[in-house]
Amino acid sequence: MALATTQKVPQSRGDRHFFSSSDDNAMMKQIQGTHAPDGREVDVKPFLHIIEDIFKRAGFGIPGFIQGTQVQFESMEDKALHSSDISDMLDLLSYTISKISCEISCKCSGGGDAHATTVAIFNVLTSYSWDAKLVLALAAFAVNYGEFWLVVQLYPTNPLAKSVAFLKQMPEILERAESLKPKFEALNNLIKAMLDVTKCIVEFKELPSQYITPDTPEMVTATAHIPTAVYWTIRSIVACASQIMGLIGMGHEYIAATTEAWELSSLAHKVNNIHSHLMKQVTLCHQHIEEKRHIEAYLTLVRLFETPHLDNIKILKALIYAKEDQLPLFDGSNKKRASIEVLRRKIVLLFITDLEIPPEELSILEQMYIESRHQQSRPESQYEVVWIPVVDKSTPWNADKQKQFDNLQGMMPWYSLFHPSQLDPAVIRYIKEVWHFTKKPILVVLDPQGKVVNQNAVHMMWIWGSVAYPFTSLREETLWREESWKIELLADTIDPIIFNWISDGKIICLFGGEDIEWVRKFTNTARTVAKAANVPIEMLYVGKSNPREKVRKNNSIIVAEKLSHHLPDLTLIWFFWVRLESMWHSKIQHGKSVENDSIMQEIMTMLSFDGSEQGWAVICKGSGASEMAKAKGDTIYQALTDYEKWKGRVEEIGFVPALIEYLNMLHTPHHCNRLILPGLTGSIPEKVVCAECGRPMEKFIMYRCCTD
Repeated sequence: MALATTQKVPQSRGDRHFFSSSDDNAMMKQIQGTHAPDGREVDVKPFLHIIEDIFKRAGFGIPGFIQGTQVQFESMEDKALHSSDISDMLDLLSYTISKISCEISCKCSGGGDAHATTVAIFNVLTSYSWDAKLVLALAAFAVNYGEFWLVVQLYPTNPLAKSVAFLKQMPEILERAESLKPKFEALNNLIKAMLDVTKCIVEFKELPSQYITPDTPEMVTATAHIPTAVYWTIRSIVACASQIMGLIGMGHEYIAATTEAWELSSLAHKVNNIHSHLMKQVTLCHQHIEEKRHIEAYLTLVRLFETPHLDNIKILKALIYAKEDQLPLFDGSNKKRASIEVLRRKIVLLFITDLEIPPEELSILEQMYIESRHQQSRPESQYEVVWIPVVDKSTPWNADKQKQFDNLQGMMPWYSLFHPSQLDPAVIRYIKEVWHFTKKPILVVLDPQGKVVNQNAVHMMWIWGSVAYPFTSLREETLWREESWKIELLADTIDPIIFNWISDGKIICLFGGEDIEWVRKFTNTARTVAKAANVPIEMLYVGKSNPREKVRKNNSIIVAEKLSHHLPDLTLIWFFWVRLESMWHSKIQHGKSVENDSIMQEIMTMLSFDGSEQGWAVICKGSGASEMAKAKGDTIYQALTDYEKWKGRVEEIGFVPALIEYLNMLHTPHHCNRLILPGLTGSIPEKVVCAECGRPMEKFIMYRCCTD
């Protein structure tokens, strides 16, 4: 029983507060003095797996002690044990581990000074790196700890274990398990803290040197703290070993003296603090590595797009998903996953959006896509669309976002990324910086070799649909050269009946605004004037951009009172206006302006009508005539009311030219318009929700010189 009186103190009472800062510095100088690595590299990871396995299994099945999960233990793979690499390494290191194990057993059995024992272990490990020192010391303790628990666990069933336990006077551990529970809980907490610090230090060693070097500030800070962390972890190993040795041959007095648990708790608190500090540095190091990797991936992407390719696969893999471990696409036509190979040598339109896609935009694009598929043999059908959802990775992905994504993906008949998480941050950066994606959806066109031939074909698609195939900037220029300002361009695809009116040579009037009283008096007056002039007239109400409830109500009134034709689907009203905005942006992309392009002048006039609070009207004759009479509500209404003043000119030059002539007389010298365009730039908040309905509001840029 002599041992019982000497096992109590892993540290002297003065050690309980550890070292003062001056003592700490002196202690660390002493530890640094033992550090003389010879350059040998030790792969400590396999050892760490085995050590962790020992600690997990130790204490299992002893009543009152920390319990493990038998199923987990049985299913653990022991590849590390059968690895030839670790066997070879053990041949070299087993002597060192045994030596430290003996050092721990001998010094801790005698109740010696904990710091002196720790220094002795450092002297044995002088030629190893800091991470290897720690893992080898932990391995030596794991041997002692594992042997102790092996005897305890086998004692009830194994005669050999029973005899060994008897000589070590260990049976009382089983008999007094409950009273020892605080001691073993403290021991387990400290062992967990020691493992955490060890894993952290090993993680520093494994950081990729091509992205982070020893002179990187984050690594310099970490490296400065590692010796202290290793010291206190090995010091904790000594404390744990002292506690275990104290249980061997323990007397009744020692069992009762469970207050040693607080010393282990104090060490656990210190080691956990060290771990927290190191983890912060690990996080900073990983951030540095991610930034470097991100820059490297981004520059690789830039070079890839600058290099000619035989096909588009290399580009598409870099953009969509580079690994081979899964099928990265989702085929909207059959709702199955697909390989990037389905896009090989195809013209690919990348539909780039966030998760807030305007339903009208999705609806119109879907119609155009489905129509293009009706005759697969046509050239304009030979393209594929791939939805690229760009999601802010700084905000957590939750169930609501997943549902929103699933709903959108389910509505699309084309290909899409299987999941937004596949998109590399470098790709997101490229999309935003090079292709200028902010919030509004864009269509980036890649030719069969993966070359970008149009950074945004959305405007082409809205203006000409599949006729714009192959959606190149060159094709866009060609289409504009063939266009002039006429009703076919202005109202194309919004209602097939317009083409009947054109072929019949009728007077066509498109009008809009939200003031239903103006609509009533304008349509009635226009019909009266047309009858008086003996010209057939057809009128179509196109509402206002971003049509809301007011336009819907106007439609109902127009139908009920038979005022004119209307567009029953508000999506078509939205599309009428978005086509005009697309014409504006398309022209701007090709360097056109109001000053040098007549179509731009007409587009600007139409958009300024929509920006006005008044109604407005455009009147022209069918058969492709480009002359249009157009004015805001009050002016056009006055011109029609004054029909008697200009009816004589109708017989001479025709109805529309006569109306244009009279409108020119009515315009005042100071004539201001308000032009509102969808916002594409600016530093105002990207997302603002409506105070009334809670939906995201749209951002606009307004050009204004005075009120209407």
